[in-house]
Amino acid sequence: MLGRKKKTENELQSEQAAAHPQREGAKNRPTPRRRDQEAARKRPLVQNNPRENKRADRARRREEAAKMRQAMVTGDERHLPPRDKGPVRRFVRDNVDARFNLGELLLLLMLAVLVLSVLAPRIATLFFLGVYVLFGLAILDAVLAWRRTKKKILAKFGEDTDLKGLALYSVMRSFQMRRTRMPRPMVERGTKVV
Repeated sequence: MLGRKKKTENELQSEQAAAHPQREGAKNRPTPRRRDQEAARKRPLVQNNPRENKRADRARRREEAAKMRQAMVTGDERHLPPRDKGPVRRFVRDNVDARFNLGELLLLLMLAVLVLSVLAPRIATLFFLGVYVLFGLAILDAVLAWRRTKKKILAKFGEDTDLKGLALYSVMRSFQMRRTRMPRPMVERGTKVV
C-alpha cells in the first residue's frame, strides 16, 4: 500500500465509462442503494435553521394571502377564507347583492352630516335626525331581507341546513356599499337568484 497512488474521481469515472459503454435506451448508471435513497429523503421534523424556517413560513403565508386576495376579487371558492366559503354563503351573498339595500346609503348620509356640521350646523341637525331614521329603516330592511333569504335557503338546500352565523353575515353585507364588498358581487342588481 505504500507505493500505490490513490485514483482521482476523474480517473474512476473514466474507468467505469470504459467498463460500461453508453447504450441508447438504457439508464447508463448504477441503480442507487435503497438506504442511500432513504437517507437522502430524510429530513428532521424541526430543522436546525430557525431563521430559514421563518423565512419559508413567511413566504408560504404571503403566497396564501395573495391567493385569498385574488379569490376575493374573482370569487374563486377554493381560496376564499372560511368565513365566505361554501354554496350557502355564496347564495346569501348573491341574494344581498341582487337587491338595493337601505344600509348602503347610511355611510353616505353620515359623511354628509360630518361635512354639513362644519359648514351649516343647523341643516346638519336635520341630517343627523335623518341618520337615525335611515338607520332604523335599514335595520328593518335587512331583517326582512334575511327572512326572505332564509326561506329560500331552506327551500334550496334543505331543512337541515346550518343557518348559524348567516343572519349576521347577510345583515353586515347589506350595510356595506356595493363597491366595497368583499368578496366582490358576482350578480347584477335586479337579478333573480334561484
